Amino acid sequence: MPRKAQYDVNEVLDQAMEVLLEHGFHGSIMDEIIARTDFNRRGFYLEFGSKQNFLYLVLERYQQHKLAPVTHHLTENQGLASIQRFFDDYIALIKGRGCLLINCITELGFDDARIREMGRHYLDNLQQGFIGCLERALMHGEIRKDIQLEATALQLTCYVQGFAVNAILASQTDELKLATRALLGPLSV
Repeated sequence: MPRKAQYDVNEVLDQAMEVLLEHGFHGSIMDEIIARTDFNRRGFYLEFGSKQNFLYLVLERYQQHKLAPVTHHLTENQGLASIQRFFDDYIALIKGRGCLLINCITELGFDDARIREMGRHYLDNLQQGFIGCLERALMHGEIRKDIQLEATALQLTCYVQGFAVNAILASQTDELKLATRALLGPLSV
């Protein structure tokens, strides 16, 4: 009769997020992943198959439990207020560490089609969320009528990627908050 696992897979994935944020995929050696997740090597490979498959599971969990609450602001579609709340929460999430998904896209995106697909899906959804919020803001007179909504949504999406990288370098979030105000300010009427 098989024994019940002595670990919680979700806790292991959560702990691994920290290791991957600190060292990236290639810099995260198996010994540290095993030690920090309280796993053993045999159990790791039985459960996950490979380090690459493990990464995919970590990224899926990261998107569901870290990014989804942040991007939810955009689905609330409250115009500029939703966009501002998104950036406020995103900056808090990535402060000093960056975004695990964007970090992995940067590190592995050229060679890994699945990472590219995850990244493309995330960024497309962001852009669509920004478009919806900008349309609502336009409808309610919050933004200038001459704003090109699709181009502005693309610009906001590109800023998200830049913020993720800059958050690794920035010791404080003040400059990212200033950048957000500078980005959104000219849109307003």
